[in-house]
Amino acid sequence: MKNRKYFIYFVFLGLLILSSGFVTASEIDDNLYANNPEVQDLNQQIEENQNKIENLKKAAEEYAQKIEDYKNQSATLKNQLGLLDNQIIKIELDIKTLQLQIDKTKLETKAMDFKINSEEQEIESRKENIIEYIKLIDKSDQRSYLEILILNDSFAEFFNQLNYLEEVQNNIKQTVDRLQLLKQALEVQKADKERQQQELESLQGQLKARETKLKDESSAKETLLVETKSSELQFQNLLVGLKQKQNAIDSQVLDLQDQVKDKIKRLRSGSTEPKATLLDWPLPAPHEITAYFHDPEYPFRYIFEHPAIDIRAKQGSPIKAPAPGYVARVVDAGMGYSYIIIIHDNGISTVYGHVSAIYVKEDTYVNYGDVIGLTGAMPGTRGAGPLTTGPHLHFEVRLNGIPVNPLEYLP
Repeated sequence: MKNRKYFIYFVFLGLLILSSGFVTASEIDDNLYANNPEVQDLNQQIEENQNKIENLKKAAEEYAQKIEDYKNQSATLKNQLGLLDNQIIKIELDIKTLQLQIDKTKLETKAMDFKINSEEQEIESRKENIIEYIKLIDKSDQRSYLEILILNDSFAEFFNQLNYLEEVQNNIKQTVDRLQLLKQALEVQKADKERQQQELESLQGQLKARETKLKDESSAKETLLVETKSSELQFQNLLVGLKQKQNAIDSQVLDLQDQVKDKIKRLRSGSTEPKATLLDWPLPAPHEITAYFHDPEYPFRYIFEHPAIDIRAKQGSPIKAPAPGYVARVVDAGMGYSYIIIIHDNGISTVYGHVSAIYVKEDTYVNYGDVIGLTGAMPGTRGAGPLTTGPHLHFEVRLNGIPVNPLEYLP
């Protein structure tokens, strides 16, 4: 009777283990999480966030269209302010969208943590069951066929037990396969979590950039109101003045490049170095760009195209020559727009705007890495000039006098 009880217990345990059967990875996922209240609540929150994100994106698209409409209208103070107002609203919508995306990613990560924990617990549970199962198999294998025959009441029970042992031994692979699937699912979940963490870091970086952009746009509006005193006449005078300064710089670069070209040629005549102008960044890393070359989001693009990149820098940061060259023009405009022009090899020239201090003189040669001045651009400070939104370096690269994208010449 004792042996019969042992046999029944053994059969029952084996059936419990084998009852799970062989399942796919997707079935594992469904079985473990689908009906869990915590996961259902997380999924509902994720779906709600996604709906809010889609609605905000639609609203942002509407303001993007309004911005384009303003860009196609005449250059008036009213239109420029309308453009800035709509850009500010759009950025605020972008910030709300990014925050919701961050919240959604955090919820997805939380749900992923639950799945990972569930799979790890499931794996440990299965491993313990298999260990016990193998112990019983091992104990059974240690008994001779004669012993099993003697302990059973009939040949029928003897053959039934032998057949069952053979069946469970053959099917144990299915239970092991389930563990392997769980481990594979666990690896996928962990990879997804790592991807979510990277996405979260990216979204947080984008959020920070948009918050900075919002400050710049708000500052641009305030600066415009201060410079124009809310007067259309003042605005038109400012517009004319800015375009004249831009045209003057364009002419200066072309003329100076021809003048300095011979000087660079004479200097290079005794040198064995290749005549290749390789530019480095004029400021140390990190290189946070607040406005790109011909940036469609440049707050004053409505007035003129942005011929440079703006590199965020603390007021008074040292500016270094990105390559050897001649200092062709130095303009110290006091409280106006101050700048430096350097002519390099191969028709390349660079312009540095909004400088708060100048450390070089015209018609002098500078080597790579020499400090040529200090950054500025804080509104109302020396060298900043009008329509500046905050401390940065305005950095232009020109090829044969024509502005080109600086990022194509930087490492």
